[in-house]
Amino acid sequence: MKRFIVPLGVFIALLGFLWVGLRLNPREVPSPLIGKPAPAFALTQLHLPERRIGTADMAGQVWILNVWASWCVACRQEHPLLMEMARMKLAPIVGLNYKDGRDDAIANLRQAGDPYMVSAFDQDGRVGIDYGVYGVPETFVIDKRGVIRHKQIGILTPEVMTRTIVPLIEKLNKESGNG
Repeated sequence: MKRFIVPLGVFIALLGFLWVGLRLNPREVPSPLIGKPAPAFALTQLHLPERRIGTADMAGQVWILNVWASWCVACRQEHPLLMEMARMKLAPIVGLNYKDGRDDAIANLRQAGDPYMVSAFDQDGRVGIDYGVYGVPETFVIDKRGVIRHKQIGILTPEVMTRTIVPLIEKLNKESGNG
């Protein structure tokens, strides 16, 4: 009887891990960047290549960094929600146009509407790598101190907006930038 206790204990532990694993949301991958300063960047703007936009330009305000591309089907799905968020004016939305063609990206925004205060042009994806982007779309909420407070992997949904993004932005907007 004793020889079955250890294998039975291991089996029960594995069942426990499986049970916990099945209940997790694969889109809620914890990012090592949460609670850390947003990686600094200064890229050319999508629409104005002679100008740059970067983290230093957003200092002192809560902002959203949305990683997108014209070739991304999922980005098209979340685009109406970004347009709605831009109309709400909760926080400026900066686009990070990721591994895209400048003309294709501009044409896409011209056709679908442009929710971004400005889009940074990350043609080679190096800034995306710094942010741990492994697929588009991804969205970051960054506080007044330049700290990443939330990362959304995949499309924004109305549920994510109402339960997570909007309350977080409202909370961060009430905080001082010193704390």
